[in-house]
Amino acid sequence: MKLSTLFLMLAVLFACTVMAQKIEPAANVSASGFSADRLKRIDEQMNDWVKKGWVNGTVGLIIRNGKIVYYKAAGYNDIADKTLMKKDDIFRIASQTKAITSVAVMMLYEEGKFLLDDPISAYIPAYANETVLDKFNEADTTYTTVPAKRQATIRDLLTHTSGIGYAQIGSKEANAIYAKNNITAGVDVSGDKLSDAMSRLGKLPLMHQPGEKFTYGLNVDVLGDLVEIWSGMSLDNFFRTRIFEPLGMSDTYFNLPANKASRLVNMYSEDSTGTLQKLTGEALGGHVDYPLRRKSYFSGGAGLSSTAYDYAVFLQMMLNGGTYNGKRFLSRNTVRIMTMNQIGDVPLGNDKFGLGFSVVTAKGSGATPAQEGTYSWGGAFKTSYWVDPKEKMVIVFYRQLLNTTHGELADKFRVMAYSALND
Repeated sequence: MKLSTLFLMLAVLFACTVMAQKIEPAANVSASGFSADRLKRIDEQMNDWVKKGWVNGTVGLIIRNGKIVYYKAAGYNDIADKTLMKKDDIFRIASQTKAITSVAVMMLYEEGKFLLDDPISAYIPAYANETVLDKFNEADTTYTTVPAKRQATIRDLLTHTSGIGYAQIGSKEANAIYAKNNITAGVDVSGDKLSDAMSRLGKLPLMHQPGEKFTYGLNVDVLGDLVEIWSGMSLDNFFRTRIFEPLGMSDTYFNLPANKASRLVNMYSEDSTGTLQKLTGEALGGHVDYPLRRKSYFSGGAGLSSTAYDYAVFLQMMLNGGTYNGKRFLSRNTVRIMTMNQIGDVPLGNDKFGLGFSVVTAKGSGATPAQEGTYSWGGAFKTSYWVDPKEKMVIVFYRQLLNTTHGELADKFRVMAYSALND
């Protein structure tokens, strides 16, 4: 073999390894390792859930090796007039925003803007003299504090171990203390600036000492403020120009445009009899129409709306090791550290937490079909996703519900997705 021919073959091989997969429909589900008959069981169950009144409508998406093997909607966007749910309907993804903010943070990490163990106060001075809640008087919401043993860091924010709680949907202590200081969950904010709110938050007590516990909170809203500080751009603009447009995520927004308003799904909730009712008012700290209410306060923890497909593109980029359609967003080693245990022995059930994702452990893999190393999260309005690197699989399951007694439907969808594997 000529040396020039060998070099050409190596060049082609190298090009193939760096060219990331782009999601495409599977020509044949069997070739992607799935049983067509077993995938039909998902149709049957999703339609059955609708018939039983457990859910108004759903969208499910399964991708393996970049090939779509299942992508369907079931049920109704509006039960009363029988408007069908569509695959490309837009959902309020709430805390699924957090993973996108975490990716934005790590993109700036790769640019040398900060180190993971830098204190937050290096960039937001209000966090310089942190205190920790000691005693709380529920009767009048007064409290005492003790000094923090160390300053909370960027890594603490990414792992929810900083001690920052959640406003409106958190503990009674966090809800009360944050309400007195006009700190919200962030989904429907007007008349306030993210930078001002996050600075006020920095002066309030932590719920525990940094690094000692996992407390799900406004950590990623603080990270959104930091993205704006490090990049000199609004979070909305950073997402759009650095992530959404390069990935082709054309249906993901903080401010949903008017020409797509009709695709925003209705939100339902169970009443006292278990009957689904369409919501038209407040839901988890904001009006249900918040995606349509123009805002300049961009919550990195909960503010986005998106489609199942758009979000799957984002997840496929992660599964590809930080690349998609020939563009690199993160290095493979950054993806690696984001999707491994970053909280050590801090308790979190059977699983652990990385930098923006829950991560299945060996023990956790015994409880579900998900393999060790699978990473996931979801949103408060019943949207869920999983990425299994060993199976090369992305699973997305969307509903739009509050106060439902059937919260396990996403887990059932996941079980059926794995059970359809046939290789």
